[in-house]
Amino acid sequence: MSLTSREEKVWQSITQWESSYFDYEPTDFEATYERWIKNQLNQLNPALIEKMNDFIDSALFHVHALIQNSRYQTDVRERLLSEARIFNSEIEDIEDLQTCTIEQLTYIAQQQIARSRIISLAQGGLSGTGGLLLGMDIPAMIALQVRSIQYIAMNYGYDIQRPSEMMMSLKVFHASTLPKRYQHESWNELLDEISNGERDAFFYVGDESVADVSWLSMPLKQGIKGIIITMLKKKMVQGIPLLGVLFGATMNYQKSREVTEFAHKFYQKRFLIEKQL
Repeated sequence: MSLTSREEKVWQSITQWESSYFDYEPTDFEATYERWIKNQLNQLNPALIEKMNDFIDSALFHVHALIQNSRYQTDVRERLLSEARIFNSEIEDIEDLQTCTIEQLTYIAQQQIARSRIISLAQGGLSGTGGLLLGMDIPAMIALQVRSIQYIAMNYGYDIQRPSEMMMSLKVFHASTLPKRYQHESWNELLDEISNGERDAFFYVGDESVADVSWLSMPLKQGIKGIIITMLKKKMVQGIPLLGVLFGATMNYQKSREVTEFAHKFYQKRFLIEKQL
């Protein structure tokens, strides 16, 4: 099936985004910083790295289970279906959303993406106050980002209650949080999975590991962010560590923006690719 003229425009916008997003030239500071991160990771014991990867994979699956079983997820699912019924009253299940047009699905997704970014902004601001909230910053940020990606997946008709779609959403999370120099390769691998995989498969067929050594730079960067926030905490404005709050909020909002943009473009392109099959 060929794409409509409107779908062609969306496809072109995704292609333009790919060209600009993956045409990444780091600044001198970013290049130096990335080299330092790489050197730190290279000094780690391979056995320790493997244990860390296993731990992260296990933690991500537990985060997914908690999100799936939460009341919030049920409410989000129902809200999504209610919003989609504005365009098509016959929608009953998540898969039925694929009967909507790309413009309708994009509109619905953008509303939730905006809400997700605001929540990340607030969560980052709270972590900027330091203390226990700072200690919870990494798990809270990961949970928010995984939840946002899973909502985007459902928005385009991919039910994350299927093990195959759950695994795909975690792969998208992994790719979207990698250092920029690795993201293009991971993006292409995700697209290859779409082309080579079974569209209606219930179980995931492939490598189920998510974390790897290149991804470990993300928690390391978050640790550095925590150190900066701790330093900024000493500078109070009327009893509030304002600089720490602003720094934490800005960093988490920016990361949320990158992750949700990456995920949204991926699921848009997947939707259009599968329409042509």
